[in-house]
Amino acid sequence: MKNYKRVLLKLSGEALADKNNKVILESYSLDHVAASIKMMVEKGMQVAIVVGAGNIWRGKLAEQIGIERSTADYMGMLGTIINSLALQSAIENAGMDCRVMSAIEVRSVAEPYIRRKAIRHLEKGRVVVFAGGTGNPYFTTDTCATLRAMEIQADAILMAKNGVDGVYSADPRVSKDAKFIKNITFAEMLQMNLKVMDPTAVALLQDHDIEIRVFNMNDASNIEKLVNGEDVGTTIRKGE
Repeated sequence: MKNYKRVLLKLSGEALADKNNKVILESYSLDHVAASIKMMVEKGMQVAIVVGAGNIWRGKLAEQIGIERSTADYMGMLGTIINSLALQSAIENAGMDCRVMSAIEVRSVAEPYIRRKAIRHLEKGRVVVFAGGTGNPYFTTDTCATLRAMEIQADAILMAKNGVDGVYSADPRVSKDAKFIKNITFAEMLQMNLKVMDPTAVALLQDHDIEIRVFNMNDASNIEKLVNGEDVGTTIRKGE
């Protein structure tokens, strides 16, 4: 089990929401995520983050109300900026330095994304949140996470899931026969058509040494286990 120096944490927008009261952001959720990030930083990890916008905007809603796909995708990118700013606030309240870098220019609230500057922030111990997706429609935040991880030369992508311990052969919330998979290659994921991550994002990683670790974010002890080098969740890596 590797000890990671630089990681990219991939969060869903739902991880920041209050589902019970149907509110897009919740202080407890934000503080929980910030505490997990602080644990990683205090262990010497350099942490970058990509967060989705599913708590704010969904493509299905765009289809229902007749919004064209490109426009809908740009609306989703703006949603990630909202989530990134909320996350930045929680991270700073926890006593860490944090920068939001956006692929869509919104200079009043975020720095434009520049790869070398992002790496410099990380080297200085700052948490970096990548907002605005890739800046292009038709690409998911999974693909954004993959591209940014490759660009900053991260050791791993940590995919935080809500209530799911890792990768299963089927959706465990739907199928009782779903089997937990401890280790799998990128090629096997594509062959099995597992819906853990956007297939485009998985395909990009097939020839790279970046690992994906899929784990349950709801269990606070999992972050501590990860930073201590323990084997948590599912590991996805390139084949031999």
